[in-house]
Amino acid sequence: MSLSKGLIQNIIQQKVLLDGLSNDDLAEFCQLANITYRDGSPIVSDQDYDFIYLAELKRRLPHHSLLQTIEPEGQSFSEEKVLLPEVMLSTDKAYSWDEILKWIERIEKSCLEVGLNINDIQIKATPKLDGFAGYDDGLHLYTRGDGKKGSDITRVFNRGLQTFNDCKRGQGAGEIVVKKSYFEQYLSDSFEHPRNFQASLIKEKALDEKAQKSINDKAALFVPFSQLPSWVGSINELKSNFSQIVGNILTMVDFDVDGVVFELTHQVLKRHMGANRKFHRWQIAFKENKDKAQVKVLGITPQVGRTGKITPVAELEPTQLSGATIVRATGHHYGLVIEQGLGAGSVVELTRSGLVIPKIIKVLKSVETSIPSCCPSCKADLVWQSDFLMCINHSECPAQIVARMGYFFKILANNDGFGIATIEKLYEHGIRKISKIYQLSEYDFTQMGFGDKTSENLLNQLRRSCSEEIEDWRFLAAFGIARMGMGNCENLLKYCLIKDIFELDMLQIANIDGFAVLSAELIVDGLKSVRDEFDLLSSYKFNLELTPLNQNNLDFTHSLVGKKIVFTGKMQGSRDDMKKHAKSIGIQVVSSVTGKTDYLIIGDNVGQKKIESAEKFNVEVIKERDYINMIG
Repeated sequence: MSLSKGLIQNIIQQKVLLDGLSNDDLAEFCQLANITYRDGSPIVSDQDYDFIYLAELKRRLPHHSLLQTIEPEGQSFSEEKVLLPEVMLSTDKAYSWDEILKWIERIEKSCLEVGLNINDIQIKATPKLDGFAGYDDGLHLYTRGDGKKGSDITRVFNRGLQTFNDCKRGQGAGEIVVKKSYFEQYLSDSFEHPRNFQASLIKEKALDEKAQKSINDKAALFVPFSQLPSWVGSINELKSNFSQIVGNILTMVDFDVDGVVFELTHQVLKRHMGANRKFHRWQIAFKENKDKAQVKVLGITPQVGRTGKITPVAELEPTQLSGATIVRATGHHYGLVIEQGLGAGSVVELTRSGLVIPKIIKVLKSVETSIPSCCPSCKADLVWQSDFLMCINHSECPAQIVARMGYFFKILANNDGFGIATIEKLYEHGIRKISKIYQLSEYDFTQMGFGDKTSENLLNQLRRSCSEEIEDWRFLAAFGIARMGMGNCENLLKYCLIKDIFELDMLQIANIDGFAVLSAELIVDGLKSVRDEFDLLSSYKFNLELTPLNQNNLDFTHSLVGKKIVFTGKMQGSRDDMKKHAKSIGIQVVSSVTGKTDYLIIGDNVGQKKIESAEKFNVEVIKERDYINMIG
């Protein structure tokens, strides 16, 4: 650990502002806070971890490994890890009604894609327990671990732990918790927080008298999520009664609750929405922070990102908000600046809801805005792209070049030392490309003004970044190609080896499930722009872990390649599976019949409206059996 005890204490006591922490220090503090939280001895509150430190890490380093993977469960579980019976993902979080609305909009869009009526969709809401996550298969109890492998802690059941409502064992995921009323009456004098106590139930050491008594009294329990009390209703009911539903759910159980989990109940829709590496897309947890403040804006500072996007940053009168001094907040984009009248002299309402350089909820007093005409880094003329003000001098803008090089090392996440300060110093000495950095020697670093020890460390970190195994999708994502985040890179490499990625054309990419035509065009152009740099870096033989290829490949030979089709009616198999298969073999699946549709594929009990639309637009109708013959 590089953080000193003194610095850790100053961060906890907020004597050091977040702006004074380097990215590496912030990331290390978040990892420490997470580990101590899961060990049952948190150094900061759960709310501060979510709303201050983790939120700031998300703002600065959105692709940091702590945000992309299941959080490590703590140092108290030293046992050998075993494969879980089922993958246990984290739950995505929302901190405002607007974020819940965006989740609902994604559900509505998914309904259109699979032909479901949004009014038929039910949402279930349950309490979000603040305990220790585990998985009970009926024989063993496991910790969540990294989501795929966890520790066997069956010993907790052997000690007499019971299940909630005396339900049967083997109901899958749940949490070990202690009743809040019991804790306050019998344990609060000995333990600062229920989590401290819950940790003592799980550790290998023998239980003390109070812990064993809580088990005997059925105050400490394993609660399967399937057994939690819940609210179930339509999306319209959720929209109309959101605050009341949240209030009721928070008081449903006698356990520590730190939010409300909302999830879909419709299995087809859940399968369609799927998951990323960390979260199920059909589920979200609402955690509310009610702290707000009204603040005067002193000015707006434009900042240049790696893609050329100009972000307006509001400079604020220093304001205490939930114990932190806030001096800046993002204005998101200049379209919003104009729309809301955000500028020097305006007054805004802030909340520490998800961002600690916090979120501007609304502008209370508007002013006349000032919009920059040239890039603050390279002085090139700025252009509008939708609501965004952009510097399109991508090849020569210093801020963009520095940010792109810094992004590469950040996404690799297997090296230290190449933060923005280091990259800026390299830029001052003529380094403009990542491949040039890998050509540097220890002598080159010292000649640029780095100390002997620092130069040695930087060279070692470059070697480490090549030799330490990383996923091929992470390496590809580090180039920062538009629409090629880590999720899309992983998706693409399931269909194509990384060495062949530059041979894909727009149609091949568009026909992979999850990619649209516009994205495919941007990806093809982006791949062309980084081809030379990719080849140069590949000569350093990075230790890449290759993504297993999907059984379906991109060598499409059937007659429906590139054709737009619509499925309707009851099929012999799952219509959802048929759509996914069609996309995987080069067919463009669309949801409604238009003049651009090539074929309507019909099963049984077809609705008359689709047939009429096919006749209107002269679209050929094909029965399911004939369609299967056409694709072989």
